[in-house]
Amino acid sequence: MTSQPDRKALTRAAFAAAAVLTVVTVAGAAPGAGAAPASPAGTPKLKLIAASKAVTLDRWEGEPGVYLDLGTYVTVDGAPLELNVTRKSYKDPVVARQILRNGTHTTTRTLPAGLVKDFSGLPGFLEVSVKNAAGQEVTRSKGTFCPNNASGRLRPDAPATSHYPESCSTNPFTLGSVWGVEKGWAANSSTVDYDKPVDLPVGEYTATVSVAKKYRDLFGIPNDHPTVKVTVRQTGDGTTGGSTSGGGTAGQRSTSPSDPHAQHATGTGHTGHHFGPRGADAPTPGALPHALEARGLAHHLGDGLGHTDGSRVAPALRADGRRPTGRAGVPANVPKPDLRSLPAWDIAVTDGEDGDVPGKDYLAFSANVWNAGPAPLVVDGFRKPGADLMDAYQYFYDAHGKQVGYAPTGTMEWDPRIGHEHWHFTDFASYRLLSADRTRQVRSGKEAFCLANTDAIDYTVRNANWHPYNTDLSTACGQQNSISVREVLDVGSGDTYTQYRPGQSFDISDLPNGTYYIEVKANPAHRLQETDLKNNVSLRKVVLGGTPGARTVQVPPYDLVNAP
Repeated sequence: MTSQPDRKALTRAAFAAAAVLTVVTVAGAAPGAGAAPASPAGTPKLKLIAASKAVTLDRWEGEPGVYLDLGTYVTVDGAPLELNVTRKSYKDPVVARQILRNGTHTTTRTLPAGLVKDFSGLPGFLEVSVKNAAGQEVTRSKGTFCPNNASGRLRPDAPATSHYPESCSTNPFTLGSVWGVEKGWAANSSTVDYDKPVDLPVGEYTATVSVAKKYRDLFGIPNDHPTVKVTVRQTGDGTTGGSTSGGGTAGQRSTSPSDPHAQHATGTGHTGHHFGPRGADAPTPGALPHALEARGLAHHLGDGLGHTDGSRVAPALRADGRRPTGRAGVPANVPKPDLRSLPAWDIAVTDGEDGDVPGKDYLAFSANVWNAGPAPLVVDGFRKPGADLMDAYQYFYDAHGKQVGYAPTGTMEWDPRIGHEHWHFTDFASYRLLSADRTRQVRSGKEAFCLANTDAIDYTVRNANWHPYNTDLSTACGQQNSISVREVLDVGSGDTYTQYRPGQSFDISDLPNGTYYIEVKANPAHRLQETDLKNNVSLRKVVLGGTPGARTVQVPPYDLVNAP
């Protein structure tokens, strides 16, 4: 029997496939899809279109509503739409600047202060009104527009690929993002919150979509109001159906009890735990970009076979295949990575999971270490014959990508625990819970990692890779019979791990109430070579309260970032 999370996953996959296929199919006839009217050189011409006149949305049995993906797109022509979104520090507000390119000449204009508050996109961009068959408005909403969302070409002479990133970061401690749509492309304007379905009963509706006036004035967008006929239908156990757009049915992924991803989706072995506010295996709220959620990957929860914490699923990269020979060494001037830790967030009290002790209280959190560059972190592991250990080596490359050196850098270990079952690099990060005066360590933990580029932390740093090969969709955790693995953390990206299991989270059962600090430390043994070792530590203040078995935690804001 297919579980409820699986049905959501099928719905998301269907949304994405239908929407992308539709925009390609109807592009030739879609308004704005032809040659763009004349506009000032270097200025993009934006237009809101509906890819299809009608969509069918499935209301799954037992779920509170539907996901309102209407297949509307923002088309871009004349010039690319490009925005750089940055903040100097966590004490400074987010600033968005539009980049205007005219040949070799580049100018910028700063968007109004306060318009963009985070890195998830342009807030309040899309306005949606849904009326029933009697003409009564039943729901009205506003949505954030991420220009990097599920984009596609409008015509064959447009650039074959987009060089812009594929999502808008929602990590609370992101520092810099790049948003963009290529000339002759369109980006999905719909923002679907999978935690907040819209309560539409089975029936026929009409949705009217428009761009908010402040954005029409800012970008010169026509005041169009595309309408989309919406059919909401009841769907049973998730084995058939799926959202469609324009009558086409999207493909679906089936699961079986032997599928480890399906086991995570169904929550096998989780009965009887309360976990905390979001479940021990759930990825950080907002951590997955809309593009990934819509591809049906958000149901792969936790850290398990073939994927790492938070839905990182993909075939593994390959190591060099042979243990390095010759004398280890690194030229003095070779580019190196710069690992930096972010303050902890997503902090909650939970009773743990998978081996917890009844009556215990655990302080769980999410932590991220990212690479500020200018070079990627590349670590290969080579297995010792017959052992559950690998010797790890860090590799170094010149400005042209040629390997110019290597250095031993600790070990990788096979983690046989259910929910892991892959190779972890053991010298990447450590965590401590410190006393109020930050002089005493009261709890400590060191969690091995399978590195992956899970979050875009700052894509404005030098050499940032907007399309890292080893992304959420391509990890290198390996299998029990692997002889070697490769793990990469590219420039501008970070790796988020949710510490929601005993051994990862802190046991706070016998700690007195009061103030503490969660310390996240990158490269704790200094075995990895970096450009700077002085920025590897971050602290986050927490205040413990309550009584045993019912402990509480308060998390004050970190400068301007209010992300508990």
